[in-house]
Amino acid sequence: MTHQPIHTVYGGAHLFKSTTCSKLGALAKKAFNDYAPDAATMAKIFGINGLEILIHTQVTQKLDREPIEDYRIDFEDGFGVRPDNEEDAAADNAAREVTAAVQARSLPRMFGIRVKSFYSEATKARARRTLDRFLANATLPENFVVTLPKITAPEQVAELVKAYPGVSIEIMIETPQSIFMLRELLDAAEGRCLAAHFGAYDYMASLGITAASQDLRHPACDFARSMMLATLAETGVWLVDGATNQLPFPPEVHRAWKLHHDNIRHSLYNGFYQGWDLHPAQIPARLIAVHAFFLEGLAEASARLRNFRDQSEQATRVGAIFDDAATGRGLVNFFDRAVRCGAIQESDVPK
Repeated sequence: MTHQPIHTVYGGAHLFKSTTCSKLGALAKKAFNDYAPDAATMAKIFGINGLEILIHTQVTQKLDREPIEDYRIDFEDGFGVRPDNEEDAAADNAAREVTAAVQARSLPRMFGIRVKSFYSEATKARARRTLDRFLANATLPENFVVTLPKITAPEQVAELVKAYPGVSIEIMIETPQSIFMLRELLDAAEGRCLAAHFGAYDYMASLGITAASQDLRHPACDFARSMMLATLAETGVWLVDGATNQLPFPPEVHRAWKLHHDNIRHSLYNGFYQGWDLHPAQIPARLIAVHAFFLEGLAEASARLRNFRDQSEQATRVGAIFDDAATGRGLVNFFDRAVRCGAIQESDVPK
């Protein structure tokens, strides 16, 4: 399995074509060129000072090379409730288009589908019907995953795992119940759970938080993220944050970008290194946020790690900062993530 991507891009199943990911990547690049054409413009939008040329160059290169790292064909909220014949047709078409994309090698490093919930018998039957049709006819990419939303009981995860042996799954944490049964959900997955995605808006709505007050940095979301972080630590399960629902449409592109950037910085601060992008024009803001996060901390982290290793990993001090084994491990985590996202190269890690 590949290393954790920085994002997951969602798109309605009725819209998916074999060329979708490449077209979305081109749109992401166009948005960056149109609305942040140079380093100075980018620096003004995001408040970057001193690293803007490097970050702008890195983002440009990333958009040329790999704008989308993970994509999900969505048969849930992004598709909606439709007559069975329409969803059947969409499942069959998705299978054909995915097969064509596999043959053309045009899919990102991670790829999968999100089906409807197993919460009720009706939605479970529809989800299984879609999966059956899709899996029977599609040539699957290597890193394929099925995302299960709106989980309220471990039995829903267990049913999915039992019905589709050998398929990797992801769980969505969108209900108050699921926050307090994370380990049970993981146990039900029998070692096949790749990631846990936080569905922030469903979660806040279920708590009675009004739409006007729903925000990724709401304290209720911070509580949920902390529960996910603590409960799933050292399990190998990737943690994935929710989406910014303010989309970057003219004339508010820069404002929406800054909001998305700030939400991502908050996620990174809280140990969530992957999140959702709902629109290709959000991708430049994500890349800028991720690269800036690691590049801004690079010099200090390098000095601290180098000093810690020079002292044979005994407790050390750089300026007023004391480092022991725990913070030494945190420094290693920093460089591991920075290399994985492409902000730095292996050669930049202190030896």
